[in-house]
Amino acid sequence: MAIRYKMNILELLKNKGYTTYKLRKEKILGESTLQKMRTNTLLSWAELNTVCGLLDCQPGDILEFIRE
Repeated sequence: MAIRYKMNILELLKNKGYTTYKLRKEKILGESTLQKMRTNTLLSWAELNTVCGLLDCQPGDILEFIRE
């Protein structure tokens, strides 16, 4: 995969006070999105938009391009 996460997104969210329980309970992110983050599968644009909003960051802050 040429694009990957620079860091653990779930850990970043947890540091901001968003546990996986809170994300699911408040319907901020669904279980399938959380599973994508656990398995380092790329998120959709809508999911990435939500994550960047929660973390107050740009997509380039959490994604990187690796030339293969």
